[in-house]
Amino acid sequence: MRLSTGARRGTGALLTLLSAGVTLLAGATGCAGTDGGPEAVSPITVRVLVRDINIRAEGVDCAGTGPYLYFHHRAPFRVLDPDGAALVTGTLPAGTAVAAFAEDLEVERVPTYCEFAVPVQVPQRAGYRLEVAGRPALELTPDSSEGPALVAVVPA
Repeated sequence: MRLSTGARRGTGALLTLLSAGVTLLAGATGCAGTDGGPEAVSPITVRVLVRDINIRAEGVDCAGTGPYLYFHHRAPFRVLDPDGAALVTGTLPAGTAVAAFAEDLEVERVPTYCEFAVPVQVPQRAGYRLEVAGRPALELTPDSSEGPALVAVVPA
């Protein structure tokens, strides 16, 4: 039985909430709203699709391969604002293998990408970037096709 993308993400998001070490920095670093109180934050999912094109079964845990080995379970990440200030820090959950092609190839193992999904809470900013394992930050693009998300594709 194959899980739909939405079902996999829903299950992954629940597991991620239970296991990912995510820290919101906005309130802890003195950011304040216009009334002097803590700055309002909104829940959103940071999704990274690592296009490493490996042959795997869909839905299994994965990590980046080849030049993307730094994308893995427990890799440190930071969500940054346009000025480079850290808004959220944490560690990545295990990735989930997603089919590289929409076509059903009728085999158990297919070309896949490794997707990482991390639910976070961030204050409103003009843009966001994602830094993983100290590598150069990736631009995050807003996407609401499957709920509020900030998305990056590697390689871009």
